[in-house]
Amino acid sequence: MKTSSGLNSITQRTIQTVVLALVVVGLTSTPVWGQFAIEQPPINYLKTSVNDPISQLQKKLDAGEVKLHFDRKHGYLESVLKQLDVPQSSQVLVYSKTSFQVRNISPRTPRAVYFNDDVYIGWVQGGKVVEVSSVDPRLGANFYSLDQHKTEAPAFKRRTYECLQCHSSSLTRGVPGHLVRSVYTGPDGLPIFSAGTYLSDHSSPLKERWGGWYVSGEHGAQRHLGNLLVRQSDDPENLDTEKGANAHDLSQWFETDPYLKPYSDIVALMVMEHQVNMQNRITRANFSGLLALRDGDVMNEMMERPTSHRSDATTRRLHSAAEPVVKHLLFAEEISLTSPVSGLSGFTKEFAARGPFDKQGRSLRQFDLTTRLFKYPCSYLIYSKAFNKLPPPLLEDVYLRLWQVLTGEDTTAAFAHLSKTDRRAILEILRDTKKNLPEYWTLEKRTAKKPTEESKTASSPATLDTGAAATE
Repeated sequence: MKTSSGLNSITQRTIQTVVLALVVVGLTSTPVWGQFAIEQPPINYLKTSVNDPISQLQKKLDAGEVKLHFDRKHGYLESVLKQLDVPQSSQVLVYSKTSFQVRNISPRTPRAVYFNDDVYIGWVQGGKVVEVSSVDPRLGANFYSLDQHKTEAPAFKRRTYECLQCHSSSLTRGVPGHLVRSVYTGPDGLPIFSAGTYLSDHSSPLKERWGGWYVSGEHGAQRHLGNLLVRQSDDPENLDTEKGANAHDLSQWFETDPYLKPYSDIVALMVMEHQVNMQNRITRANFSGLLALRDGDVMNEMMERPTSHRSDATTRRLHSAAEPVVKHLLFAEEISLTSPVSGLSGFTKEFAARGPFDKQGRSLRQFDLTTRLFKYPCSYLIYSKAFNKLPPPLLEDVYLRLWQVLTGEDTTAAFAHLSKTDRRAILEILRDTKKNLPEYWTLEKRTAKKPTEESKTASSPATLDTGAAATE
């Protein structure tokens, strides 16, 4: 390959990689959730300084601005939850041996998981550490542990390779992320992998969810795999799921007193399933966007084109990265509930109260729980730092696609679940509550005109007549 004499060897190797990638992209139209080279530029997962809630809390601890308090029953757990604003009502309990503290996990001693929008906390009875993972807008999920012995200087230790074996794989869409797994679980807590496993998100049928998890709450005639123990001789297709259904009292299966709450809330489980998969899609889009722009810059240099030039190949890659984010934001492929769902821990009320609320008192956190999870099916993670920090050209594409769907311009089957009322309500809520929306979101319509080379890199893409009315 002929290259410009001004290119160094690293750039030449990058060009070779870019060209190969473009060839591969041209040969396949189906998505492959392969592993990203996260240790290489432009991602640099291990070298980039972390900036997540845990690193920020550690800085405060080191500066003496806050302290973590230790108690005999739960160690640092309650203090960590308080400092990170993680509600106790989010508690969910998993009894399958699918965490690294497997010796302490069983159906009689389940692992507790607590979460908010950015942080997940794991606690095990008799465990040596509190397990922590946190979302970094730049890097995706970071993993930590906090020793469960009293000390004057408690410190979160970052974990990489031992956690990334599972948490940066095809199970997490090839990026450092999280997953909720449903497994048939034996009386000893060991997963029966020969019976099959499921990855759960808002598209998963309830009948496949929560194997290896305790589930408290009402769900009517719908059935799930939670609260069940499976023996090797059992037929997974014909399990008696009645005994685990609509459970209020988990103490029939284990001693609940050691836990902060006697619940493993069904609504919290449903929210967490959506959340982890939304976060993984945002991280994958971020990485894909960074790589597309990096490769575009290299090709511009090689072809001696203006740095502002954006090729059709780069544009296609950005669109391909944006579309899964848009679909998951708008709950494409979400299953329909056939009976009302209700939790017991207070999570539903506490989560919904967090807002933000529009001028009519509506919020993306308000639940439906009769036919679907949320009343207004657009993910609250659209407010997250990770979403806001997507590469600007990619974020522009996401906003444009959202606009097309919410204004009714895009009426394709992927978004047929959204009624005109749904679309209008979501649009109005976002106009009132989402900062830094593109200017065209406030207009009645935009004048259609052919994009120019300059407009491809402009902050407000100029295309399409939406015919949407603006909120007064």
